[in-house]
Amino acid sequence: MKKFVITNNPLVKEKLSEYIEINYFDITYLDILKKVRDKVHKGYKLLTHPLSGSLKPNETPYKSIIIGHNNDKLDMESLMIIESSIQTAEKFIKDKNTPNWNEKILKDFQVIDISLIEQLVKEL
Repeated sequence: MKKFVITNNPLVKEKLSEYIEINYFDITYLDILKKVRDKVHKGYKLLTHPLSGSLKPNETPYKSIIIGHNNDKLDMESLMIIESSIQTAEKFIKDKNTPNWNEKILKDFQVIDISLIEQLVKEL
């Protein structure tokens, strides 16, 4: 199964590209979820949960999700999880937008995001 990361976290791109293919996009958290949904529709399967971690979707701007190719077969469980995750993210963002964090805090969020997948990526 071909595996890769979809992310908007530049630290993931910088630190993990030697271990796994990284699809980096300079887009919002919500847009990352939608990119993953598009891949699920094309036969990919979620290998990490889209809402992993304790940060709410409107608190952090970064998200990294590992997916794998599922032989062009639609994985209904992945589809249900990503659709539910998008709805949850939209609800949080509607209630309160992500703050305009300073660079130091943004770096901290990058470190938190990479810590959620780093070990798994290195073991794949």
